[in-house]
Amino acid sequence: MTASTLRPQVHGLFDPATWTVTYVVHNGPGSACAIIDPVLDYDPKSGRTQHTSADKVIDYVRTHKLAVQWILETHAHADHLSAAPYLRAQLGGKIGIGSRITKVQRVFKGVFNLEPGFQQDGSQFDHLFQEGDAIALGALTGEVLFVPGHTPACAAYRFGDAVFVGDTLFMPDVGTARCDFPGGDARALYASTRKLLSLPPQTRLFMCHDYPPTDRPVAFETTVAEQRAKNIHVQDGVSEAEFVAMRTKRDATLETPTLILPSVQVNIRAGQLPPAEDNGVAYLKIPLNAL
Repeated sequence: MTASTLRPQVHGLFDPATWTVTYVVHNGPGSACAIIDPVLDYDPKSGRTQHTSADKVIDYVRTHKLAVQWILETHAHADHLSAAPYLRAQLGGKIGIGSRITKVQRVFKGVFNLEPGFQQDGSQFDHLFQEGDAIALGALTGEVLFVPGHTPACAAYRFGDAVFVGDTLFMPDVGTARCDFPGGDARALYASTRKLLSLPPQTRLFMCHDYPPTDRPVAFETTVAEQRAKNIHVQDGVSEAEFVAMRTKRDATLETPTLILPSVQVNIRAGQLPPAEDNGVAYLKIPLNAL
């Protein structure tokens, strides 16, 4: 059996507050595993954080006696804070992200006027991946695929027949991610979708979010074949020009995500909260009229 035909076990945990799916990918009980896109619960009204969602991940990992090797981020999310440091402290493993996170850090250090000591070299993460890097995970070997467009730093992770696409693609009846955040690029996103949809038709694709457009149940697994046949934005036959025109027009109508300001300034720190001030309290910044 080749690496691309291995069929790892994938467990998704859906967070209804942020419409986010956190994944645990592994090769069966007692094996090594990776956690992908973990959620830190955050209440924007009170500014309080909790670990309810992350504790569900911990319960799953411990119940199945898995050994965490990696905690992977597909990008610096704008819709939830990352629980990666909490999970690393509880379960071990290394926090990894695509190397282009440095581009996002440079932009948002300016947006938030972050402290002089904030580094823009990705050193907050344990490892920065390059395009095509292999990820050792016991009997599984992962591969890093750069898929920019939604942000410059978006990466997908391929383990056997399973690909975790981040925000690049949504379920076929939802389409694709927006491209109007700083550094976003609709042409780059189109190329990234074609990159993913050039994989074998039976490849399983796992979404980071689902926003059901009707009363259908939440779903977050599809295939390359289904996306190519049915994705409302990038099904086969949609040209780059058509996609860019659609994406540009649609993005102009979208509201700013509720948690973008707290999320990004935490997630570019690999999920660490900003340094506490002299009263022992950490603060998030809300820039006015900046986005």
